[in-house]
Amino acid sequence: MRVLIAGSSGFIGSALTTELRGAGHEVRTLVRRQPGNVGGDTEYAWDPPRGALSSEALDGVDAVVNLCGAPLTGRWSEARKQQLRDSRIVPTEVLAEAVAEHGVPSLINASAVGYYGDTGDTLVDESAGAGSGFLAELCADWEQATRQAQRAGARVVRLRTGIVLGSDGGLLRVLKPLFSLALGGRLGAGEQYMPWISLTDQIAAIRYAVEHAEVSGPANLSAPNPVTNAEFTRALGRAVHRPAPWVVPSFALRMALSEAADEMALVSQRAVPAALRSAGFSFTHTELDAALVDELAGSRG
Repeated sequence: MRVLIAGSSGFIGSALTTELRGAGHEVRTLVRRQPGNVGGDTEYAWDPPRGALSSEALDGVDAVVNLCGAPLTGRWSEARKQQLRDSRIVPTEVLAEAVAEHGVPSLINASAVGYYGDTGDTLVDESAGAGSGFLAELCADWEQATRQAQRAGARVVRLRTGIVLGSDGGLLRVLKPLFSLALGGRLGAGEQYMPWISLTDQIAAIRYAVEHAEVSGPANLSAPNPVTNAEFTRALGRAVHRPAPWVVPSFALRMALSEAADEMALVSQRAVPAALRSAGFSFTHTELDAALVDELAGSRG
């Protein structure tokens, strides 16, 4: 297959590019600089704010994978919120229009489990509706930005991703040094559920969505067994062979992160991957302890 990827330089995008090329697919990437010659004529320039995208990039493409989006970390000022929206919705609208115009069969588009808002200890699959709050509204609008491709008849997959665990990026890159020094601890009461997925399964699931037409619509990219923050804390402590005795109080998180604390660090989302399992996808890591050991060791399955 010929696959075009936007957001290929990030933590997930770079691993996906390597995976797809290793599987024999032709991979093209969109870059916001002068295209280079590395790997042949595979890079194409684009400028989402201007709506600029070379038509040659879409020639003969079987699937577009869009992973664009600024990191959600840090305090959410009004300016930062607008940046988070623009970095997701604008590129998605540009790509959805291009997919529709060029008759590309599939658009695999990033989203997040933040779509559901705070669900407490209730299990939620893809049939659940959107929650409330900035992040839930952002995810809903992000997914809605794919509508032009869907109206044109393209298969649209909306990847509602949980916390991706990999040694080279994401949450583990931040937490591993702290936990290795026995400075790790739970966040608040630790009762909030964390929908996690190993990088190995994240990449395998996106590849599966590219290759299998039976995957369509929203798909939770999270392991079948979400855990609470307290359980996650203990498991990461075991993985690095250190105690994790500390507690970061909820009020301290709110002072540091403002509303991002309640929508990121303290939110509870017990999301499960019903759509992927129904489509026949098998997880390598269904239990957190094994996932942490493999990913921290740099294993890709």
